[in-house]
Amino acid sequence: MTRAWTFTHGGFPTALQQTTLPPDSTPLKPTEIWVQTKAASVNPVDAQMMGFPLWPYLPSFILPSHKGVGEDFAGVVTEAGRNTGFKTGDEVFGIGPFLPGGTLQETIRLDTKHSVVVPKPVDWSWEQAAALPLVWITAQTTIHLVIPYVKHGKIAVLGGSSSCGMYAVYIAKQRGWEVIASCSGRNADFVRSMGADEVVDYTTTSVPERVRAFAPDAIIDVVGGTECLGIAKRYVTVVGDKTNRMTMGGRNIYFWNPQMLLRALAGRISLGSSYTCVNLDCKRSYLEEVLRLPKEKIIIDSTFDFDHVREAFDKLNTSRTRGKVVIKIST
Repeated sequence: MTRAWTFTHGGFPTALQQTTLPPDSTPLKPTEIWVQTKAASVNPVDAQMMGFPLWPYLPSFILPSHKGVGEDFAGVVTEAGRNTGFKTGDEVFGIGPFLPGGTLQETIRLDTKHSVVVPKPVDWSWEQAAALPLVWITAQTTIHLVIPYVKHGKIAVLGGSSSCGMYAVYIAKQRGWEVIASCSGRNADFVRSMGADEVVDYTTTSVPERVRAFAPDAIIDVVGGTECLGIAKRYVTVVGDKTNRMTMGGRNIYFWNPQMLLRALAGRISLGSSYTCVNLDCKRSYLEEVLRLPKEKIIIDSTFDFDHVREAFDKLNTSRTRGKVVIKIST
């Protein structure tokens, strides 16, 4: 039996539970690996997915009643299919599918066709490796979507101290761009250390006024809201118009926010600024780029042991974390 954290329905925290999963003895496909999980991290999307209203109505043959929690992981390969490029004993990290998901468990089975798995640097801890995949790949996705619009080398990042935003700032600066980022005053020095040239304290200053004066080519928004729409020719958002952390972000919002969909369509036919709400683009090349990240730029807010995942989510949902909340699963 494998200890695991799963969720059913009813929303966070009701849906979240620790359980045991029966052993999976079916043979590995050539593209699959088994991993003994050493660490995983929690993300806002994990809690958001627990509140998805359709879960009670989906039959178990579509999705199991107990769905896995978590996407990021770091661990040791215990068995590998012949076409994976890995072997037993390899130390790896990466990201698995959102559904059925499940990296918050002692062992995980991953298909490398649908997951992104790369070797872990020997000088990174398990926790450091597990802290990176989702936020780094999301940041890379947003950066690559604004590249064609950055004609004057200027970009704004709304939410520069968030786990995704800090890496959007970092990657933008590594490209040689000038960066303005919003955050609270207490995080200003931290955001500058990640590469921001200018910092806007949203608690004391009008963010739209400062961003408009900066005149960025593009805006990357990882906090939500509408106050900076129309300021730049390109607007890429991870969370859309929503400002409630417990509701899902990403392109799914188009389904229940027609304003966002119309905005995106209008931009496509040049009737306004180019606008898109994105899901992360799970490319191996994006994660491989993180291997060049200096170790001191891997930011972990806090670490919890496996029995305290609820407390980890409580910490995450305070919106006052700096860096990732990581779960230590085994030594």
